[in-house]
Amino acid sequence: MSVLGHLQPERVFAYFEALCGIPHGSGNTRAVSDYCLGVAAELGLEAKQDEANNVLIRKPATPGYESHPPVILQAHLDMVCEKEPGVDFDFTTDPLKLRIEGDWIAAEGTTLGGDDGSGVALALAVLADSTLQHPALEVVLTSDEETGMDGAAALDAGWLTGRRMINLDCGEEGVFTLGCGGGAKAKLTLPLAWAVNTTACWQITVDGLLGGHSGAEIHIGRQNANILMGRLLATLPTGWRLVDIAGGQKDNVITSRCVCTVAAEGSPMAEAAAFAEANRIEADPGLTVTVAAVPVAEMAADEATSANAARLLAALPYGVQAMHPKLDWLVETSLNLGVLSADREGLHVSLSVRSAEKAKKLALLGRLQEIISAHGGSYAESDHYPAWEYQENSPLQQVMLGTYRRFTGKEPVISVTHAGLECGLFSEKLPGLDTVSMGPTQEHIHSPKERLCISSVGRTYAYLCEVLKAL
Repeated sequence: MSVLGHLQPERVFAYFEALCGIPHGSGNTRAVSDYCLGVAAELGLEAKQDEANNVLIRKPATPGYESHPPVILQAHLDMVCEKEPGVDFDFTTDPLKLRIEGDWIAAEGTTLGGDDGSGVALALAVLADSTLQHPALEVVLTSDEETGMDGAAALDAGWLTGRRMINLDCGEEGVFTLGCGGGAKAKLTLPLAWAVNTTACWQITVDGLLGGHSGAEIHIGRQNANILMGRLLATLPTGWRLVDIAGGQKDNVITSRCVCTVAAEGSPMAEAAAFAEANRIEADPGLTVTVAAVPVAEMAADEATSANAARLLAALPYGVQAMHPKLDWLVETSLNLGVLSADREGLHVSLSVRSAEKAKKLALLGRLQEIISAHGGSYAESDHYPAWEYQENSPLQQVMLGTYRRFTGKEPVISVTHAGLECGLFSEKLPGLDTVSMGPTQEHIHSPKERLCISSVGRTYAYLCEVLKAL
């Protein structure tokens, strides 16, 4: 039974609901890629799918627009998979459970995937609408954006003839993004020496944080449960031993919950209570730190390597490292400890590093390498992607911003985002590319609280149609 079937514009929400019914987390995009290829076939449009599961679709210009330069519409197929603690949900097999809350769409206990299912749905609806006036369209739907922009990196751009691109991966109506930061992943591994344990065990849980997108929301002061856990462990009296630790699933998500088990003669409840009181802040007021006795673990890391792990976590930088020198409202450089775990091979730390300046990105990565080296661990980095440099008053900007003023009577907001967008990669592959990013209003992206504004989707689609008509 359809949940969104009564919403307008009907095509957009029909496609969005269909996408939500197909598991499409990063690394699991073949089915959703096949679906989009099938939509193109049903519409009788030229299309192709590559080995990375990217989908490219062409729609001819409507009469009178044959001489106009083509326009690329671009969005990504994958979503971030996060769920509330205790929610029984398998992102590899289960369809999202949608619900409507007033003017918002959300999912039961999980991320919604409005980032970027809304962009894909908008693009498919444009392809399906035979009443629109527009130049030739080239729709590019990329895979695995959320885990390193692998789809865009693998894309053979030779199929594309357009040099004007509208990226549909921006999460606020009326905000037009004209540049973004670059980034990379860093993975740190710290050896742990394991030994038999007979000491009482305690499970410490840092929870109740808001979490969110490590690019778009890193500047508003939200705390990271992994960072807090490391600092808490560093305050414990000597003698404790690490049994297990787990926080986060994605390096680009501000971690809202971390669970750690330690072996210790006495309960760390007093230290946990004092830590929670000292670290509860207005920007993230829901922090809780709880301690519970658990069965004695057979193995635990020894005292020395446990203490070394705590010192490492306490030494790691987090959050905003520098603001942009020219745009004082924009974060220039930041990092986020998104995933923390331990096994017999050691402590594993995965971080997302972002910067608008390549040199500063590399410098921050170098700092992380120095920190882990000083603690006796190993370092690896991957998934570098370039910044998208801001270009003022491009022809595409002028048309889109002017159309927005005429169509809405409102003044558009110009933005450069700290979050990563695929526009930088496309700009490298397509010299001379003129790009603007836009999209409907969304909140709490990359968290189970994620939601998509219904009325904003309608207005965004109507505006997008006007832009294509003006191009």
